[in-house]
Amino acid sequence: MRVQWSPLAIERVAEIAAFIAEDNPRAAEKWVRAAFARVGQLRQFPKSGRRIPESPRPDLRELVWGNYRIVYRREARRISILTVRHVKQILPLEEL
Repeated sequence: MRVQWSPLAIERVAEIAAFIAEDNPRAAEKWVRAAFARVGQLRQFPKSGRRIPESPRPDLRELVWGNYRIVYRREARRISILTVRHVKQILPLEEL
């Protein structure tokens, strides 16, 4: 299965990395690599994330990873990474 990142998801990862890099650039690089590795598991296990509690849509799922939610949509032949949010942030469903 193919994994495709949306521009919004890439933007969110960049914002988080920039925030981390203010204190520790190496930690930011490590965090980005780990985020992409975590998402990589979806190629083999597309249902490994849980359904999103705020949404009735069965195609929307999330990987909860540390303090972040990696939100994705399962499609027939691909996984679309939609956004990355801190667990304390409200997930705006209109973005999905």
